Amino acid sequence: MYIDGFVIAVPADKRQAFIDHASKADPFFVENGAIRVVECWGEDVPNGEVTDFRRAVAAEQGEDVVFSWIEWPDKATRDAAFALMMAEDFDDPRLDKAQNPMPFDGKRMIFGGFEPVVDLGR
Repeated sequence: MYIDGFVIAVPADKRQAFIDHASKADPFFVENGAIRVVECWGEDVPNGEVTDFRRAVAAEQGEDVVFSWIEWPDKATRDAAFALMMAEDFDDPRLDKAQNPMPFDGKRMIFGGFEPVVDLGR
């Protein structure tokens, strides 16, 4: 398994716009091999003493933190989907910023790919 993780700050008043955006874009990943895509709206995101989710994405007043992940069967499947998405001739309106604009500042999104090392409860 391979996991892509994301943390973003989304204006609280854009919650439904975010859900709509994700509902359009996320099926692309499943269609290209993802096992599942999970989008989580922050409810209990405390301020830390040294660092925290809010500071990690420079969340501003009126913004909430969203934590998301994509589960892939392996890194090769993930890499193939990302290569497709980055191809010069890629044309999928679900991931087109003009046709499905992101309701958040993508420059403040943090993300990365992770190899699970402990996986309990399955």
